[in-house]
Amino acid sequence: MKILIARMNHETNTFSPVATPLEAFGRNGPVHGEDAYRENKGMQTAMSAFIDAAENAGAQIVTPVSASANPSGPVAAAAYDAICNAIVDAAQGCDAVMLDLHGAMVAENSNDGEGDLLERVRAALPGAPIAVALDLHANVTQKMIDNADVMVSFKTYPHVDMYECGAHAARLFFDLLEGRSRPVIAWSQPPLMTHTLRSASAAGAMKRAVEAAQAAEREGMLAVSILAGFSLADIAKPCISVVVVGDGDREAAARVAERIGRQIWDEREEFLYRSPSLADSVAEGAALALDADKPVLLLDHGDNCMSGGTCDTMDVYEEAVRQGMTGIVMGPICDPEAVAKLMAAGVGATVTLDVGNKLAGRAAHPHAPVALTGVVRALTDGEYVISGPTYTGQRAYMGRAAVLDLGVAKIVLTERTHEPWDLGVFESVGIDPRRATFLILKSRMYCRPVFVPIAKGLVECDSRGVTSSDFSLFDFGNVQRPVYPLDADVSW
Repeated sequence: MKILIARMNHETNTFSPVATPLEAFGRNGPVHGEDAYRENKGMQTAMSAFIDAAENAGAQIVTPVSASANPSGPVAAAAYDAICNAIVDAAQGCDAVMLDLHGAMVAENSNDGEGDLLERVRAALPGAPIAVALDLHANVTQKMIDNADVMVSFKTYPHVDMYECGAHAARLFFDLLEGRSRPVIAWSQPPLMTHTLRSASAAGAMKRAVEAAQAAEREGMLAVSILAGFSLADIAKPCISVVVVGDGDREAAARVAERIGRQIWDEREEFLYRSPSLADSVAEGAALALDADKPVLLLDHGDNCMSGGTCDTMDVYEEAVRQGMTGIVMGPICDPEAVAKLMAAGVGATVTLDVGNKLAGRAAHPHAPVALTGVVRALTDGEYVISGPTYTGQRAYMGRAAVLDLGVAKIVLTERTHEPWDLGVFESVGIDPRRATFLILKSRMYCRPVFVPIAKGLVECDSRGVTSSDFSLFDFGNVQRPVYPLDADVSW
């Protein structure tokens, strides 16, 4: 048995001005062959689980590519073609395929990145079983469903079950190969664009939907996935989906998909997030800090790295300073121009320069850069190893990094957009985040498993960035209407 195993991950925010060339996939682009194997073996990705399962089965493994990039704007056509071609070209002579995909990729030359890839793989290997692991925020399409035999998504957000998802898909895949089951896929898709802050799996309607999925699996379905979708993609249907893998009975699977889809639709209001004003959110954070001996987290979800944010809006910082806050640690702020100037100045230098709002200035709601004067405290290569629980053990690359000390605040500036996965974002540049009064993070969820345990509390702050929960800021021209909440009168 010769099995093709590959990874292609990108969540595309079509409103983001952050470019996605081939170099964005990894440190300096995707890795191939043995390097793709080594990048995933022993890690916590779905591809890692695929490799383990295939090796345990004694299969021959082909790993043509591992390509993962932070969420950003549409993937460059050349980058998309290069990754897809690496997978399709390697299919010749293979007996089966397991793919670790995100499910919400939009490229310059494809509005359905995963669906178009799967269609090509199916054409290259007619009849070969194809298993797919997806992110919980995948935008599922009919083309994806039609060209997969097994489809399973993460059940957690923040995502801490990537490996488990891959192991689940691999188990069904080998059951299919060895004749122990006959997977069939059914799905439903209510016309509902969810807010990412309401897709957390530990609370509310999303928790109840995941629990319904788990109950259906206990009652006999091979896999049931709740995919919240990624609504900041101006495509036909960036909507929530329910994907059910049944054992030979497609009608039974369809009934489960319809029932859980109807549950989600009936609770649709709970999938929407209503933001308070930025001033009110920051004031709430100030009140929390009055008797705190731990940092207060100010989460700038309007400029969230892992939804395609520019990571350079300065709204929350400016409002915090306006309200008289001190003891601020903020970052990472993506500003390659500022990093270059700080590198040239050197540690210990006092520097005045414009910071932030440079990429944000190209978005629909521009801001002016902020003039700051401070002392350069640290300069590094911006690399560290993630301690977990998300992507445990993987090396993280922020690009070159610098610390600018303003007195009231210390700002970590980087050359790349970067999610604060880990305390290493700050510790790698000599800052102990536990000693801050306020931590301003460009994050919605992924920071929480690491930073919440060291914090007094957290406040969600909605800047007018390209990942805002206010859909009125965005011009959705390609979405099929009516759809909730863009339209009030929607039936399903």
